[in-house]
Amino acid sequence: MNNGRPGGRRSFVLDTNVLMHDPTAVFRFDEHDVHIPMVVLEELDAGKKGVSEAARNCRQVSRLLDELMQDASKPEIDRGLALPCAKNDEDQPVGGRLFFETRPAEPSLPAVLPGNGADNSILSSTLALQARFPDVPVTLVSKDINLRIKAAILGVHAEDYFSDKTLDDIDVLFTGVEVLAEDFWERHGDDIESWQENGRTFYRLRGPSVNGWHPNQFVYRADGTPFEAVVRHVENDMAVLELARDFRSERNAVWGISARNREQSFALNLLLDPETDFVTVLGAAGTGKTLLTLAAGLAQTLDSNRFREIIMTRVTVPLGEDIGFLPGTEEEKMEPWMGALMDNLEVLTHNEEGGDWGRAATQDLLRNRIKIRSLNFMRGRTFLNRFLIIDEAQNLTPKQMKALITRAGPGTKLVCLGNIAQIDTPYLTEATSGLTYVVDRFKPWTHSGHVTLLRGERSRLADHASDIL
Repeated sequence: MNNGRPGGRRSFVLDTNVLMHDPTAVFRFDEHDVHIPMVVLEELDAGKKGVSEAARNCRQVSRLLDELMQDASKPEIDRGLALPCAKNDEDQPVGGRLFFETRPAEPSLPAVLPGNGADNSILSSTLALQARFPDVPVTLVSKDINLRIKAAILGVHAEDYFSDKTLDDIDVLFTGVEVLAEDFWERHGDDIESWQENGRTFYRLRGPSVNGWHPNQFVYRADGTPFEAVVRHVENDMAVLELARDFRSERNAVWGISARNREQSFALNLLLDPETDFVTVLGAAGTGKTLLTLAAGLAQTLDSNRFREIIMTRVTVPLGEDIGFLPGTEEEKMEPWMGALMDNLEVLTHNEEGGDWGRAATQDLLRNRIKIRSLNFMRGRTFLNRFLIIDEAQNLTPKQMKALITRAGPGTKLVCLGNIAQIDTPYLTEATSGLTYVVDRFKPWTHSGHVTLLRGERSRLADHASDIL
């Protein structure tokens, strides 16, 4: 590889999986230089065939590189292609350059790494770059843990790809709930207004704690005081609160389901709010995500006729070995993946009067209003007046999540459910999951809301297993 850039710049060598994960990765390194070994181009070419997300990303990378190389001569390619960049305070460009491997890697790998595999070729190219420019810090960027381990053994600095991470620390992810400090009313109670509107109680208050609040965030007192409210409007140090409905009460049951804890009650507030178009619910297995969402969807579809039908979908990533081809229509193929839907429908209908025949009739009615759809056929569709549920949303990439959310038409409410501790999609982590991405990006929007469910309510066995296993 060639490099004509001395000074404080660093050089980054990209592995194939980084470009397949984020096609725009070459533009994510600010003023530093990016190097692409020739074997990476070979792997991109081999992976471009098909309709998978990885294949589409390979083709997009090739198109981006082709645009960068448009009308570039061989000497210009050798000197490095200028990457689009911002300008500094002196109006000078601060972008790096893109280099390709233009000469064979001279240092051979140690005998402990025999063979000519792609990973070893990338390591060889990185070692050659280090030897040629000893004063320039060289970093190998790869999402392959084993390649990073081999690089460290050979003395090559290697890192994971961090630019696609929504948060540096997943522990600071927005929970949608905040506990008010013990002295909250002492500091904010002097300038407070209250009024009632359409049977609901509102408060307007000002103070320092308000600045960090977001629309549709829930606040409550931890000292046992029965105060639970939802933030309806925030502007500088002023906020408008509305008292939240308590769905733990039997009189507020939704399709026979009552909330068993505070967070479940908050989730039902969002799921039943006609002004909230997008809801995300996170929680471990057994916290009630699917049951609460289905109950809210059925109440608004069959009782109030706000929605025409419920549409449920999920990513088809198997937990174990794939069982292979599934016969039948789209809905029949999706049914094995929708066990959670069937299990929760049994809970919602087991109290129906009329015995087995009555329950069977009720389930037939519900299945006529609940449609199961595959994510593979979502592109180009528009859903009108639907209650759209995306289950296991933690397995979606940010790009896939965007494609799904933009399917929502007028009158549609979209609910994303998931547990970011159970990600099955390769190369996705808690910090890069599409579910984490939308929770963080949508929190300032007035018509969205998020709640993280904390307590498992499935059974004492399931709760104990979650704690100790």
